[in-house]
Order: sequence, then C-alpha cells, then structure tokens
Amino acid sequence: MDRRQFISRSFMFTAAGVLAPQWAFANAEPVVETAQGRVRGRINDAGIHVFKGMRYGQAERFMPPAPPTAWAGIQDAFEYGDQSPQARTRLASSEPMTDDCLRINVWTPALDDAKRPVLLWFHGGGFEAGSGSSPLYEGTNIARRGDVVVATINHRLNVYGHCYLGEVLGEEFAQSGNAGYLDLIRAMAWVKENINRFGGDPDNVMIYGQSGGGRKVSLCYAGHDAQSLFHKGVVQSGSHLKVQTTERASGLTRALLAELGLTPATARQLQQIDIETLSSAQRKVIAAAGARFSPVLDNITFTAHPWLPDAPTQSTNKPMMLGTTRTELSNQMGTEPGIFDMNEAQAKARLIGFLEESDINDAWEIFQSSRPQANPSEVFFTIVSARGYVRDQTIMAEQRVNSGARDNTFVYRLMWRQPVEGGRRVSQHSLDLPFMFDNVSAGAGMTGPETQQTRAMADNMANSWLAFARTGNPNNNSVPAWAAYDLSRRNTMLFDVPSQAVDDPHREEREFMARYASQQDGGNALHRQLMD
Repeated sequence: MDRRQFISRSFMFTAAGVLAPQWAFANAEPVVETAQGRVRGRINDAGIHVFKGMRYGQAERFMPPAPPTAWAGIQDAFEYGDQSPQARTRLASSEPMTDDCLRINVWTPALDDAKRPVLLWFHGGGFEAGSGSSPLYEGTNIARRGDVVVATINHRLNVYGHCYLGEVLGEEFAQSGNAGYLDLIRAMAWVKENINRFGGDPDNVMIYGQSGGGRKVSLCYAGHDAQSLFHKGVVQSGSHLKVQTTERASGLTRALLAELGLTPATARQLQQIDIETLSSAQRKVIAAAGARFSPVLDNITFTAHPWLPDAPTQSTNKPMMLGTTRTELSNQMGTEPGIFDMNEAQAKARLIGFLEESDINDAWEIFQSSRPQANPSEVFFTIVSARGYVRDQTIMAEQRVNSGARDNTFVYRLMWRQPVEGGRRVSQHSLDLPFMFDNVSAGAGMTGPETQQTRAMADNMANSWLAFARTGNPNNNSVPAWAAYDLSRRNTMLFDVPSQAVDDPHREEREFMARYASQQDGGNALHRQLMD
C-alpha cells in the first residue's frame, strides 16, 4: 500500500487545538472538516473525491457576500447546489434557481497534503447565465490527468449580481452593481482558507474561464481585492476591457423600478420581490434598453476601467494565457436562417454594422486570402469573429506587454475544424471546452465522437492548461515550443492536429482590425446589438 492509499484509508489527526485537515471514510464517503464545518463527499468510479454544492458564502440580495455560517454535524456534498436565477436556456442547469446560489464543487485525486495546483473555474454565459455544473466542466478527467484539484462555482448573475442601486439607495448599496464579482472574490477566499483540506495548494491557484468566465478572469486581474487570492489565469474567448458606467447602470435600474411600479423611495422592495417577478421585469428592461446588467465602475470595487486605456499594473507579475477560437460567432449567430448558405453579396451585406461600409471590400479581400478555399459564410464568420473577439483579445495582450508583462503572457488560437454539420461551423465559440477539460464525450455535439484527432486535441490543450496551472508556463511535450507574447514576434500557439507555434499568424487580418477600437466602447457585443 503506497502513502496515498494509506492516507485514503486512514483517519488523520493533528496536534490538539490546531485546525488542520481531517478526513474519514465510510462506504467511500469521505468527510472533510472545512473552516465552517464538516462536509461529506463521494469517491467516483475513477477514484476522484467529489464534493458538490458546498456553500462558500452567503449574501442578502444585492449585498456583498459574507463567509457561510458555521454548522454542526456533517453536511452531505453529493449534489450540485442551487444556481442563480436566469432564463431557462441551454446554459442553465437543472438545479433550482434561488438567491442561495453561492456554491462550490471540488474534484480531487486525494485528501492529503500533496499541495496540488488548484484550478478554479468561472463558468460562461456572460454575466447573465450559466452554472458550474455543466457536463463540459465536470472535473474528473482533468483532475486525474494532471493530479490537480479542480473547482467550479455558481454565483449571482444578471440583475441579482449587477443591479446598481448606489444612486437610488445610497452608500449601503454602493457595491450592489458588482455583487456577482464580489462573489468571485468570496469563492477565492474560501479556496485560500480551505483547499489545503482537499489536497490543494492555496499558494498555487489558477483562475480560468471561457466566454463570460473569461470576462470574470479579466476583471480579477484588475480588482485590487483579488490580487492576494490567485496566482495565474486563463482568459478564453472573453477579454473584458471596460465595465458599465454608473450612469448607464443607473438608467437600467430606473427602468427596472418603473417596470415594477416602484420609485427610488420604495426601491428597497427589490430585495423582497419574488424571483419570477424580478426576473421577468429584468428581461423586459434589457430588451427595451439593448443593454444588460453587468459589472459597474462604482469607484469602490473598480476605480477605473480594467484594461482601457491601460492594463492593470498590480497584476503584471501574474502569468496570463489568453486566446480565441478561429470562428467564434459561428456558434452564437449560427441559428440565423440562411447564414451558412450565403453568397458573397449576402455575406458582405451582413457585415454592415460590424465594419464601416467603406472597409468591407478591403476586409473581404484580406480575410479571404487567409482562407482561399473558404465559402462566403466561412469568410463572414472569420471577419466578424476577428472584430468581435480577436480584436479585444489582441488589445488585452498588447496592454499586458506594454504594462511590463512581456515574459509571462501567452496567446493561442484554436484552429481545429470541427467535423459535425459537415464542418460548416469551422471552429466555434466553446469548442475549446471539451478539449481543455478532457471531456470530449460531453462535447460530442461540437467535436463528434472520440477519434485519434480529438484525443490529440485533448492532449494538446489539456496538457497546456495543466502545465500553465503548475508553473505559469504552458510549454509541455504535447505541443511545439511556445514563446511568450511580445510586440515584435507575437508568437501564438495554433491548436490543431498538429499544433503549431507561429509568429504573428494572420498578420494582415490583425493589421486591418487595428483600425478599430474595442467593440466594448459601444456597450454590448456587436453581434448582440445586431441580433437583439
């Protein structure tokens, strides 16, 4: 019996009076003593210890979160916890939607003192939807592959996480527009306090997220209260450069009050209104305003926009990996009738709104030359994805380098062409998830069934994420040598079969898009403005 097996079958005790990890097993249901109380998890068929739905915080509606109340006895951590109220879309999970949604899930190979790297995942869905219990985020395979601890969380979203009430209710509610972001801080604080009890190293925490999750990671690099709580991060298809002004956020709040028949004098009633009524009113407000409840420049949580006009200097020492897929918007815009069957004229007409009309012909020539075999729909998706995602990712990388983070910033692009639907979606938004989580079976709707190619992609991406989590450098034996990003070489990993590390790939495309500011200067993402 090796040391890990011995630990997994034994009771561990520490000196009297010192709070330290304690665990016991009974019918493969390990018990961990956290700082707040004992929780009981399960060991799955892969031998991974799984604890679901644990509370990392509690909060009154619109208020900053606090640590969870301590409890006596043992709480079962067998099922995912409640999720933030949201629309019942494919991004939502099956769990209840309540205000009691500050929950964390942990996967760990063993409950010992091995001090494994910790991977803390922030789910996608913008700032308005999603949960940490998506099958794509299930942590068993990556925890086992890398001998790491994986955690996912739920937190407050949309109006519950980002309703700015500072103007109407004063100082007590000054941070209400960033309650959802403050939940991330609380989750990281829980990890710092408790993750050693699950075999993790609180001094080696990687935060990472895709889409809206990448936006949350972006904000943590800029948030002063986050700096002592994480050590590196990955921004996947979600570079978030600016937050809402208080004026814009207050406009949404006033519209919400009007929709509910409230006034500033009665605005506190928002804290007691039932979830269905508040959620319904929110949906009407954002439909009318063309804007969403999201983080706010409240001069407390954030005293400046996070990445524009400058990168946050307090986090230049923290390594960052960031990137996009090649045709992000073939996902979000792929439901529009006829969009995969356009001719050149139709595709160019759709580009109005994304680009200046006078630039469209130039853009078409440049982007088509990068993919000479592409049909008009594919050229269209490549252009709008470059405008909507790659441009902001490039700005973030450039800002990092200019702030002094030249040696610890790594850029990638996912190029692998997915075979489903005849390959027409090319490399869509979210295609990275099944590979870097090593969950291809859960992402078969994007990747198709497991093949030699999907196994190679999982090796390329999962091993790069794991190497980065361990050391802050993504280089590993599954990919060619990958240099840090600078403004002369602009070395970029192109994930494919085989993967390549290329200096300034698609240079002409990048130079063309450099004439445009961030799409976030205009508020919502461009594709949302055009589709709402």
